[in-house]
Amino acid sequence: MPITDVISNAQALTLTGIADYPVPVERLWDAYADPRQLERFWGPKEWPATFTRHDMAVGGRSEYYMTGPDGAMSRGWFRFLAVEPPRRFEVEDGFADETGTANAQMPTMRMTYTFEPTDTGSRCVSVTQFTSLEAMESLVQMGMMEGMRSAMSQIDDVLADLATFAASRDTEAQLLSDTTVRVSRVVRGSVEQVWRAHHEPALMQRWLLGPDGWTMPVCDVAGAVGERYRYEWASADGTQRFGFEGELLESAAPYREVTSEQMIGTDGPATRNELTLVPVQDGTLLSLVITYPSRELRDMILGTGMTTGMEASYQRLERDVLACP
Repeated sequence: MPITDVISNAQALTLTGIADYPVPVERLWDAYADPRQLERFWGPKEWPATFTRHDMAVGGRSEYYMTGPDGAMSRGWFRFLAVEPPRRFEVEDGFADETGTANAQMPTMRMTYTFEPTDTGSRCVSVTQFTSLEAMESLVQMGMMEGMRSAMSQIDDVLADLATFAASRDTEAQLLSDTTVRVSRVVRGSVEQVWRAHHEPALMQRWLLGPDGWTMPVCDVAGAVGERYRYEWASADGTQRFGFEGELLESAAPYREVTSEQMIGTDGPATRNELTLVPVQDGTLLSLVITYPSRELRDMILGTGMTTGMEASYQRLERDVLACP
């Protein structure tokens, strides 16, 4: 068990957790930067977490829910105030209601996580600052200290699991809800490089092609929130053509953007695509959270081999764009 101490200081209104791990600081940082890893230890063992958003950049926001043994859900969020990889991050943390909106009836906290190297690996020191003694006592009575111990005790297994999160793994899709999917892949390149490759038409037309045998004759990129984009692909023999269009809804370069997406020529409701880029030890963790209008459409799209086509594109991105000077 990695936890060495949990210290409650009512005078300073702080709760401090100290834990040691037999891995380098960079590996420990990645466990917090990667939502796939974070959700395996953020909640207590009996209340595992699922992250539907995780923007690890200053001003970014994370949203998650924890599911209890009886199926009950508890929702939360945090907003990043400072991010200094791989040494420190600070967040404002709070509860959310069933719609994901911040619950003003519950207290918020400020949490600082500091990572430092040790002779045997690394140490994580987490300090939670409460707004008042009443808020601190309320959350401690709710089992916060026990929850912290339970959550932190699970990190060892995550840190030891190098295979599941290796940069060599292909594109993978994870179901987050009946209508939401998270597609993940580590791309060997910096955040700035990967962002640029997603926004410069000349670069996009070199890699965003899916399986071999396709070209991208139309690549109209949305340059600002509210603008529309249009992408079209054609088979090399000219017999097939399709495309997507939509609107740029949010943008926080070079870490996050949100777009709507609809197949050209269809009348059905659009999907909502949330792209997040986070630096990790081996490159950039690309996460694409897609919200479909229905479970049926989600399953139909996944059944087409979507991730296989995406993997072909990402391999081409690494080989033909990021590897080139």
